[in-house]
Amino acid sequence: MEAAHEKTKEKHKLNTAPKKKLSKILIESIIVLFTIAIFLVPFYFIMINSFKTSQEAAELSLAWPSEFQIVENFTTVFQAQNNMLVTAFMNSTIITVSSIVLLMVFASMAAFILQRRSGKMVSIIAAIFLAGLMIPPAVVPTIWVLESLHLFRTLPGIILVMTAISIPFSMILYMGFIATIPKDIDEAAIIDGCNSWTLFFKIIFPLLKPIHATVIILNAVQIFNDFVHPLYFFPGAENATVQLTLYNFMSVYSTSWNLLFANVLLITIPPFILFLIFSKKIVAGMTAGAVKG
Repeated sequence: MEAAHEKTKEKHKLNTAPKKKLSKILIESIIVLFTIAIFLVPFYFIMINSFKTSQEAAELSLAWPSEFQIVENFTTVFQAQNNMLVTAFMNSTIITVSSIVLLMVFASMAAFILQRRSGKMVSIIAAIFLAGLMIPPAVVPTIWVLESLHLFRTLPGIILVMTAISIPFSMILYMGFIATIPKDIDEAAIIDGCNSWTLFFKIIFPLLKPIHATVIILNAVQIFNDFVHPLYFFPGAENATVQLTLYNFMSVYSTSWNLLFANVLLITIPPFILFLIFSKKIVAGMTAGAVKG
């Protein structure tokens, strides 16, 4: 009797397994399609309207353009306001690259010290750094400090601001990854005669390559796309960044939706491509840092 009952249960499991698998595949497919729609439909809307004439773009529809005006639209965007977009791309690139370099060096150094050492003072310092994730920067005091140092409205000033803002999150990533590196490596290097600088830059820093990639991509996209901080700390038409060009375009070309969308497309594509290329490294770096962090 029991054997027959067991056979019936096994047969029931075999019959229900394909149904469960099919339901799972169906649910996953729906979620994937929904996610694609959320991200790709707005991107398609921007792209297709950037190819239209001013009259057709004003309809703000998803319809295919009856007349393509790609070259004219993008040429106008690049040449508008004395080639402001070209200047903006140069400024944003300089700010992003310089900030990332400083961020990699100082955030990793600070994370190494805070992770390797213990004590009440170290905990207090770590708490102060990590409080930067919750406390927004004070605009007026920061402007006053920058003006006192003659760095307000300058590239070095905005680079330092963007570096300081990005340090807390980057330190969390670095500290989690450094926790996976055995302390025996430090001790062996010190026994071999390495000082603190040689230990960090010749041994520890190269081991941080996976988390370097994560820090670079996450912060590069955030810094390149930042609008608020350049607006406050790097004002002026000659100091425009890519996101500020959209603000300027809306005041000058508020009725030319095709030019506005062309500008949005141009400033969106570089970080989007960067994110797609390095997305696997982002996940790998964050996962590696979470093993023992």
